[in-house]
Amino acid sequence: MKENNILIGCEAFIKKENRILFGLRKNCFGDGTWGLPGGHLEFREKVVNGLKRELVEEIGIEFEDTDFKLATVTDGIDSGGVKHYVHISFEVEYRDQEIRLMEPERCSEWKFFDLNNLPANIFPAHIKIIRKYVDNIIY
Repeated sequence: MKENNILIGCEAFIKKENRILFGLRKNCFGDGTWGLPGGHLEFREKVVNGLKRELVEEIGIEFEDTDFKLATVTDGIDSGGVKHYVHISFEVEYRDQEIRLMEPERCSEWKFFDLNNLPANIFPAHIKIIRKYVDNIIY
């Protein structure tokens, strides 16, 4: 069955020196993999507002609009043609805010990883996004 919807994902590269924040997913698609904080944009929601909402929901930190720098825009079309995502990802500097585990039913921990030593088990939908970020390719 084919869908005709395009879903919009918004993710954050929360940067602390040369390290990026990842969450260990659980009880959801990608269980046991490390993913970027973020989620889906809601209808009539601006991208930065959606990402700000997701970050409060997931890590309990509020950011200002001016904190976000566009990092990547990525098409995610699965090989079966069922799902089509557009991921819009932003970089934001970590400023010693307290990262909290706000959704323990969906994420077991948050951890910073060095960009030169990322975990092997990255959430598949985020691999292309991360590669573009590391290579400094916006689209």
